[in-house]
Amino acid sequence: MYSTSFSQEKFQQAPVVGILRGIDKETLDRIIPVYIRAGFSTIEITMNTDEATSLIRYLSQSYPDLNVGAGTVCSLEDLDNALKSGAQFIVTPIIDETIIKKCKKQKIPVFPGALTPSEIYRAWEAGATAVKVFPCSQFGIQYIKDVMAPLDQIKLLPTGGVTKDNITNFFKVGVEGVGMGSSLFPKKLMNEGQEEALALHLKEIKTAYEAALQLA
Repeated sequence: MYSTSFSQEKFQQAPVVGILRGIDKETLDRIIPVYIRAGFSTIEITMNTDEATSLIRYLSQSYPDLNVGAGTVCSLEDLDNALKSGAQFIVTPIIDETIIKKCKKQKIPVFPGALTPSEIYRAWEAGATAVKVFPCSQFGIQYIKDVMAPLDQIKLLPTGGVTKDNITNFFKVGVEGVGMGSSLFPKKLMNEGQEEALALHLKEIKTAYEAALQLA
């Protein structure tokens, strides 16, 4: 039986949500052991991936050390399907207060997407565990710093535009965590035979995060 509880302790050891979209089971079995060995523990499978619920269920059962969540959750139907499959946390690209409140009621961590200060505050007030600032790629670290000045009580999870080269600076300004997709899992390193190169890449990202802790 898979775990149904999100481990905050594991997440805090490396607060990166690894986002996988358009993935298949064979690729998961190659890259997930590498991901875990690199010191990461949180994976999001987007609901617009083929067989997403089957993959979430498979990861939850096969890799009990992982926090396994569902992303791109845009409806109550998506939410119900994700939770039935064993998703331990929920990520949305938008604010849907019904989804947020249902997750809060069921004590499921939820990271809703928001961009403007008003949206971020609205998501937090609705019960977000942390607010996914998305798409952060168009705004960057200074935007996060500016938002956090008046809204310093809100936990932020910038997603989009976070890379190996700037992840240290995101954590230096005080974010709760980050979401990373192709910058964490580059397409060229997802191919068979690239496991060693992927391991090195992931280790470099983990080291960059740890550098922020030394500067805190």
